[in-house]
Amino acid sequence: MWFALTLILAVALVALHFWWREKLLAQSRRQTVEMEEFQRKQQQHTLDAKAQQQVLFNSMLEGLLLLDKNKKIYLANRAFKNLFGLKIELRGRTMMEALRVHELDELVKRVEAEGQVFEHELKLTEFSERWVQVNAAVITNSAGEREGTILVFHDLTRLKQLERQREEFVANVSHELRTPLSLIKGYVETLLDGARNNPEVAERFLKIIERNANRLDLLIQDLLAISALESGKMKLELQPTELHALVEKVFTDLHSRADNKGVRLVNELPAMTAKADVNRVDQVLANLVDNAIKYGRAQGSVTVGGEKTDDGKLEIFVRDDGPGIPAEALDRVFERFYRVDKARSRDQGGTGLGLSIVKHIVQSHGGEVWAKSELGKGTTFFFTLPAAA
Repeated sequence: MWFALTLILAVALVALHFWWREKLLAQSRRQTVEMEEFQRKQQQHTLDAKAQQQVLFNSMLEGLLLLDKNKKIYLANRAFKNLFGLKIELRGRTMMEALRVHELDELVKRVEAEGQVFEHELKLTEFSERWVQVNAAVITNSAGEREGTILVFHDLTRLKQLERQREEFVANVSHELRTPLSLIKGYVETLLDGARNNPEVAERFLKIIERNANRLDLLIQDLLAISALESGKMKLELQPTELHALVEKVFTDLHSRADNKGVRLVNELPAMTAKADVNRVDQVLANLVDNAIKYGRAQGSVTVGGEKTDDGKLEIFVRDDGPGIPAEALDRVFERFYRVDKARSRDQGGTGLGLSIVKHIVQSHGGEVWAKSELGKGTTFFFTLPAAA
C-alpha cells in the first residue's frame, strides 16, 4: 500500500512539474511576445517621429542643414538641396565633399569658435551669382559638450536683384533728368549774360529750352505711368475697341514725323475689335509706331497688321525695315531704360521707358508682347489682346 501511495505521489509530482514547467514556458513566451510588440511599437513610434520630423523640415522655406560632432552632414532638408541644386545623398558627407564651397567651410569653423553667427551674407559664385544669408549656432548637450551645428540658409538672390535694379533705375533717372536740366540751365545762363538782347539767338535758345522742358515733362509722365502700371494702381476701362480705326488715328498723329523722314505708313490691319482700354492701346500703338519711324530706315516703310489666333486672341504686329536688333538684345528691349545703341537713342530723343510701358499695358490686358528681328532687314514687334465678345 505504501508502495502504491509513493508511486501515485511520484506520478503527481512529475505531472505537477511538467504542468508548472509548461505554465512558466507559456508565461515566458507571452512575455517575449509582449516585449517584441512593445519594441515594435517603440520602433514604429520612432520611425513615425522621424518621418514627421522630416516632413516638418522639408516644409520649411529656408534651407536647413544639421552637422554632427564630426562636422558631417546629418540632415539636409529639401529647401537646402533646391537652393544649391543638389540631387545626391548628403548624409555622412563633409561640407566640402557636398558643396565645394570654401566660404561655407570657413563659416562652420567660425561658428565652432564663436558659438553662433547671425545674418552672415555669402555670394556664391559657384551657383550662378547666388546670394544667401546664413544663421548658424552650435548645438550642445546638458553637459555643455558640442553635439553638432545647425545652419539655416535664406535665399537673398531676388532681393539683391531688386536692389541692383533699383540702383540702376535711380542712376538712369538721374542721368535722364540731368541731361535736359543741364541744357536748360546752360541756355538760361547764356540768355541772362546778354544773349537775350539778340532776338534771333534768344528765340533759338528759347526753343531749345522749350524742347528740353517738354522732354522733362514726358519723362515725368512716363515715370508716373510705369509706376502706376507696376503697382497695379492704373485702372483699365475695358470696352469694345476697333483696332483698324485706332491705327489710322495713330498714323494721323505721327504723320508729320513720318513725312520728315520720308517713311510710308501702311495699315494692313483687318477689321478687328478688342476688349481693351482704348487710351492704353492707343499708347501702345503710338510707342511702337513712333519707335519704328525713329529707328527704321529713312525713305522706308512702317506696317501695322494682325490676325485672330486659333485660341481666340488678337495678334497685332508693327514692322519696320530698319537695321534690326541683335539677337542678344531682343529679350532686354522691354527693360526700363535699356537701349540697344545708347548714343543713337539719345540723339533721337525719348525717355527709354516706352517699350517697358508697352509691356506692362499689354500684360495688364492679359496679353503678351515680344519682338523678332533680323539684322539689316528690320524688326517686328508683336502683342496680343483679348477679342471682344
